[in-house]
Amino acid sequence: MQESALLSLWCDFIERDFLENDFIKMIEGDLIEGATSNPTIFQQAFLSESYQAQKDSLKGKSPKEIYEALAKTDIQRAAELLKPLYDANPNDGYISIEVDPNLCEDAKATIEEGVRLFNDIGYPNVMIKIPATKAGFGAMGELIAQGISVNATLVFNKEQVVGCMEAFKKGYEQLKQTSKKELKDFPRAVVSIFVSRFDRKCDSILQEKGIPNATLGIKNAQYLYHILNSYSLSGVRALFASTGVKGEDLEPVYYIKELYHPYAVNTAPLTALNAFMELGDVEEAYLPDMDELEEFFASVKEAGVDLNKVSKELLEQGLEDFKVAFGKILASLE
Repeated sequence: MQESALLSLWCDFIERDFLENDFIKMIEGDLIEGATSNPTIFQQAFLSESYQAQKDSLKGKSPKEIYEALAKTDIQRAAELLKPLYDANPNDGYISIEVDPNLCEDAKATIEEGVRLFNDIGYPNVMIKIPATKAGFGAMGELIAQGISVNATLVFNKEQVVGCMEAFKKGYEQLKQTSKKELKDFPRAVVSIFVSRFDRKCDSILQEKGIPNATLGIKNAQYLYHILNSYSLSGVRALFASTGVKGEDLEPVYYIKELYHPYAVNTAPLTALNAFMELGDVEEAYLPDMDELEEFFASVKEAGVDLNKVSKELLEQGLEDFKVAFGKILASLE
């Protein structure tokens, strides 16, 4: 499979008016190579006036049917606009749509919804986004085996990366046995490693012990990047997510520059993308080896932060946030 030399930028935003204006300009300007969506993004987007006519035409449908109709329209349009990038390089040009987050512990239902959404949308450059839970791992592998690309989301720790990679490995092995497609035409996958949430949760504790702000999320992401790449599954890339900055202490492109690593993806918010356009050439970021990272994690533990505990709390919070956002969408569409 063809590999990208350096990091790909995907837009962490989708909204109907945006798709017809700035999104097209970003693609034509070679700034972005893909995009993602999630329930929180759609929750805000669906409040826009540009959705009202379609909402009116769907009266009488259930809230979830209305949600899927609105989301499908946007995802299809994004997929259409990104398709030339996908045709040129099938590692890029994707748009992601997440399954109902309430299905995160039900592998069978996740598979069924993922297959249905993929078929309904009807574009090959769509990734089905699945939370990296135990049930999610089973669903990821099955979707890959069925030829459907996957975005594994809410990844915070080694256990999750291993679970994702083992699932993808199994899925590819099954696909090889059943498909007549060439390897280059197989589905792709990304593992969405969340970054800044570690820093927002732990910086105040670590700073008191002399560990610089906004360091833990970077180091953890680099550690997981090493683990993922050790599998040598060329169809799977690390995706650095949750890379927006809060406040004015960090420049908007901080997490992009610090994680500018080969054959990876960064889903960045619009503020970061706009700032990135002003930078010009960006050099590949320094990547610590595993020994250096383990030494850093030892200092984090000594500072009183249990990284395993924190990562599990962040996963639980992330799942809850998506469920709440999804519930608010449905409530607004009743």
